[in-house]
Order: sequence, then structure tokens, then C-alpha cells
Amino acid sequence: MQVSNETKVGALAAVAITFLILGFNFLKGKSLVKTGNFVYAKYTDTKSIMVSNPVYIKGFQVGAVADIENADAALSEIIVSIKLKEAYQIPKNSYAVINSNPLGTSSIAIVLGNAKDFLKPGDTLATKESPGLLGGIMDKISPVAGELEQTIHTLDSVLKNINTVFDPKTKNNLQAVVANVNLTTASLVNASARLQAMMDQQNGVITQSMNNVNSFTKNLSENNQKITQTIDNLQASTKQLAGSDIQGTVKQLQTTIGKLNETLTKINQGDGSLAKLMNDKELYKNLNNTVRSANILLDDLRTHPKRYVNVSVFGRKDKSTPLSAPLADSLPKQP
Repeated sequence: MQVSNETKVGALAAVAITFLILGFNFLKGKSLVKTGNFVYAKYTDTKSIMVSNPVYIKGFQVGAVADIENADAALSEIIVSIKLKEAYQIPKNSYAVINSNPLGTSSIAIVLGNAKDFLKPGDTLATKESPGLLGGIMDKISPVAGELEQTIHTLDSVLKNINTVFDPKTKNNLQAVVANVNLTTASLVNASARLQAMMDQQNGVITQSMNNVNSFTKNLSENNQKITQTIDNLQASTKQLAGSDIQGTVKQLQTTIGKLNETLTKINQGDGSLAKLMNDKELYKNLNNTVRSANILLDDLRTHPKRYVNVSVFGRKDKSTPLSAPLADSLPKQP
């Protein structure tokens, strides 16, 4: 039996179409023969998720969306089939979230739970709604927008109060304050100029002071050897003083003072010749009379020398009356 060319062309066309459909589904991650690890998730809104979109766990792609179909005619729920690459240990209390990306490909993220039991092929994951990128931004912006609105109302009230307070008198006061600020600024400019003059390298007061300090330190540097010798001499003197028997000297001084005190005590008590000389009034009077008589004798000898010594051959003897009191010029002057 011979096969016609038309039959051969039709068979080849059917085979080509079959391979085209199988290749297209393979590229989309979908196969006619449903084999592998499948889990399911039910959503009320798939947010434009499509077949072959990736599925991630902790940022690692564990599979892809294999199929999307409605659970009933009312579209109350949509079942998403997830084909896993391997038999991963996913806790039963894990859940799947759709992350929509308006600028790229949407994906499904599986957030792992902490249960000890793991999902089996064919089980259904729990799901949660994700606000998405714009939804999260809006959730953060909404409270800020409310606070910003309140701030604007408060600022409006403050501006009204400022307009009420700023009457002509207050405006004049503000102008006076500005004028005072200008005067203060001018004073600061003058002060800075004076400070600059003080810090002038040639004639400034600070420069002169620094020159004086430099001269003083230069003199110290030049006389460093003399200062060192003086300090060495001072150290030698203090060393000698420290090595001397100060304690023995103090003891001898105390002994001498004790003996002097004993002598003074004896003198005050009238013991000994010195005590009698100092304390006996009769002896004082006798000494005073003796001195007075000696003065009289010396005055009489000076006044009438011929009475005592006569060297003249033809002279006559001095018969005048002897002195009975010393002459006035021989008496000691009273202070």
C-alpha cells in the first residue's frame, strides 16, 4: 500500500504543530504531562500574576507558577498551581504572598512558618494579601499627610496671630531693633579691626608681648648654666644643713638656756656677789658716793693743783677752801 504525498504532508504538519505546542508550554513552564512537586494557593485577586512567573523563598527561586484557574464560575477564588523544583521542606503554617511589580515581572513569595510538620505534594498554602510597593508607600504617606495637614492649619493660625500682633507700634520697635543690630555689627567690625591691629606682626601689642616672652626665655637659656650652678649650690647647702647635727645643737642651746635661767634665778633670789651687787641698795649708794668723792677730788685737783703739787720755788701755797661738790661741767649730762 502506497501513502500519498498529501498524507505525508498532513502527518508532518500535525507532528510539527504538536511539537510547537509542547515547546511553547515547556518555555512557559507548563507541561501536558503533570509531573513533579505541586502545591496550590487560593487568592481573591492574583494581581496580574501569570504562568511561568517565579516563586521565591528567602529570595531564592524554588519554582514557578504552573497554572492559574478559577475555583467557580463566580470567580470568588482563583487557584494558582505552583510547581517546585525539588521536594522542599515547607512548614504547614507558611503562607504565600503575591508581590506585584508595575515595572517588572510579578512573583510569589513563600514566607516560611515555624511548624514541625511540612507540606506534602498537592497541599494548599495559606495566602495573605500584599499591599505592594505603591500600597506600602501610601500606607506610610497617609499618616504623614494627616500630620502635614494639621501642621498647615497650625501655621495658618500662627500667621494670623503674627499679623494681629504686628501693629504699627510693633513694626517701629522691630525697626529700632534692626537699627540696634546694625550698630552692634558696626561695633563688632571696629573691634575686629582693633584686634587685627593688636595681632599685627610688626606693631601689635600681642607681638610685642611675644617678643618680650622670647627675650625672657632667651635670657633664661643663656643663663642656664648659672641657674644650674645656683641650684647645685643650693642643693649642696641644703645637703650640708641636713647632714649637720641640728638636734645636738638644739640640745646644747636648750642646756645653755637652762643654765642662764638658773643664773638669773639665783640673781633674782640674791645669791652670790653679782646678786648682791645688783640687789643691795646700800652697796649701790656706797659706790655712788665713792664715785662722787672721786669726782670731787679730781675737780679739786684740776681747779687747785697747787694745793697738791707745788713746783714753784718762790710761789706761795694755795690756801683756798677745798671743793665740797663736783663742778657742774664734770657731772654727766642727764638724757
